[in-house]
Amino acid sequence: MRRTLPVALAVAGLATAMLPAVSQAATPSGGVRWGACPADVAKAAPDLQCATLQVPLDYRNPDGKRIELGISRLPSTNPAHRKGVLLTDPGGPAPGMTFPADLVKLKLPKSVRDSYDVIGFDPRGFGHSTPVSCDLTHEQSKYGIVPTYARNTADVLKTAADAKQIAKQCLTGKSAWMRPYISTANSARDLNQIRIALGESQISYLGVSWGSYLGAVYTTLFPEQGGRFVVDSNLSEGGWTYPYERLYGQGFQDRLPDFAKFAAAGDAKYHLGSTPAQVTAKYYELADRLDRKPNNEIDGKRFRYATFATLFSDKRFDELAQAWHELDAGVQIPPGAPGDLAAADNMASGELFTTCNDSRWPTSVGSYVANVAVDHLRYPAFGGAGANIQPCAFWPDPAEPPVRIGDKGPLNVLMTQNLRDPVTPLAGALRMRQALGERARMVTADHGGHGTYLVSGNQCVTDVVTTFLTTGRRPAQDMACKAETH
Repeated sequence: MRRTLPVALAVAGLATAMLPAVSQAATPSGGVRWGACPADVAKAAPDLQCATLQVPLDYRNPDGKRIELGISRLPSTNPAHRKGVLLTDPGGPAPGMTFPADLVKLKLPKSVRDSYDVIGFDPRGFGHSTPVSCDLTHEQSKYGIVPTYARNTADVLKTAADAKQIAKQCLTGKSAWMRPYISTANSARDLNQIRIALGESQISYLGVSWGSYLGAVYTTLFPEQGGRFVVDSNLSEGGWTYPYERLYGQGFQDRLPDFAKFAAAGDAKYHLGSTPAQVTAKYYELADRLDRKPNNEIDGKRFRYATFATLFSDKRFDELAQAWHELDAGVQIPPGAPGDLAAADNMASGELFTTCNDSRWPTSVGSYVANVAVDHLRYPAFGGAGANIQPCAFWPDPAEPPVRIGDKGPLNVLMTQNLRDPVTPLAGALRMRQALGERARMVTADHGGHGTYLVSGNQCVTDVVTTFLTTGRRPAQDMACKAETH
């Protein structure tokens, strides 16, 4: 358990090894020629078929330069009952070619597998699609799109200097030619090119986290080409913006009591406190202690960040409590392995390209200083991270205005949401729900963590989503699923 916090720091970005693109190229008008998958995808998901599509770099110039998209397919298990294709996205933004197989590991119901060819893809800029790079160091790529925790003005100013350097690397490096075109709107247009290449009049969709926003953008841009759309663990209606990131403070504050209750119940094992209040106090005590005297590479900032990342899943509560106990006892935590730099660089760079191109971020460093001070008071556990500055503050204006999510279109969207999600909090999901209007129904689950359908283990949610995907029936109104113990 000594490696829990270093591992959390290393894997929170979900970096994927990068290998050469698949050789079976096909144009959207020429169909898809499925074949063997890249080695890393085949190793993780041997049942998948893969291909590469060529899509426009700039959709305003569709006959101009083209880039590659890596896509994957898990064929229907009952072709006679096949209804079409289910495009999927795991969030991030991050590579998603293995996601169809990941859903099977999460026990995707057979009725859904019978109904669809399940399609995965690496969004533009990532993995086996034409990748981007900012030539980031290990340290620069460690946190990806989540800002580092700022304790005070000096920390914000230090982060601003680091962020400005990262932005410069992104904007002048070898991938700068792709910079204006890596966006959620263009990824949605890529989804439509996948639809055309597959010969489908409509696509159904299952997207999580950032994938929820991608789905909302697609069904806004292409309302008549959308079949049954499930968007899980939802961003707010504006996508991944600075106001959305500030919600991390609220999400952490909503979620920490779940862990505190767990650790208090196991006080005989973890010795972090016999009541949730005592465990919560231990969090602040450890963070303050590590601010003053780090445990090898674990300082207060990284302790807060690793705790945030580990709160995504109840299944990691035991290892988090063990790590807290070891830190509290003064056990020296060894440095984590650095990991694959190329993969980490691509992950963080792709996140920055996408997020910074989606909307305009505040440019005044002083405004971040002020907001960090405010969010320290509002959300003391993690508000100093959510409000901190990003490289997006030093980014050019987006090439196009943000897509405005609205309520015009078919009534074909089903939202699912945990009540206590640390990274896509309920507050943001409610804004997306309001923007979609009658197009959507929302099903909430009285759970914490990130990921609702199949991930939370809530059978009520599973049944509602599976019914919608296989029959098209969705609840007549928004509904709430009670907590379920397992």
